[in-house]
Amino acid sequence: MRILSTLAALTAAAATLTGTAPALAHTQTFKAVLSGAAEAPANASTGTGTASVIIDDHDFTMDLTVSFSGLSGTVTASHIHCCTTVPGVSTAGVATVTPTFTGFPLGVTSGSYHHLFDMTALSGSWNNTFIAANGGTQGTAFSALLAGLESGKAYLNIHTSAVGSGEIRGFLQLAPVPEPGTWALMLGGLALLGCAGRQRRSGDR
Repeated sequence: MRILSTLAALTAAAATLTGTAPALAHTQTFKAVLSGAAEAPANASTGTGTASVIIDDHDFTMDLTVSFSGLSGTVTASHIHCCTTVPGVSTAGVATVTPTFTGFPLGVTSGSYHHLFDMTALSGSWNNTFIAANGGTQGTAFSALLAGLESGKAYLNIHTSAVGSGEIRGFLQLAPVPEPGTWALMLGGLALLGCAGRQRRSGDR
């Protein structure tokens, strides 16, 4: 009985919280699959990769995670380009720091990367040309990049010694947010596991 009442309470709480989540959320997650076929022009690279970009519009940060392997050349640079005229098509200038992301692995054909960027910083996060073309401040540049990400007009590119213009890339797309019912089920399942664990510990005494 205690398990059922706990589950009901948590499920109700989840429904209430998820109903107000959009007003409270400050982060958006964008993901991309990187390939040579997605380049412009496309190439025959067998390299692959994934990228995740989490934008926080409250703290003005960009949390970036990238993994890649199988490149035909060694990495020379990587950055986010924005904003193309048409979503998912063509090329655009570099929005993030040049010549490459801070600390991104260079001279390798595979690797992984994670970095939290302070997008209020003038150096280390932005390409100054992008700032100048988008209002002249980090704040206006941030708004432009976020708009480009939300509309599918920004992509992450990895350049190599074999393909200087970019060996693999992928347009960043907004990751789906779980439905309220999904959150409720997840919390309910955790509640059941927690109750079961407490019962086992009580039985062992």
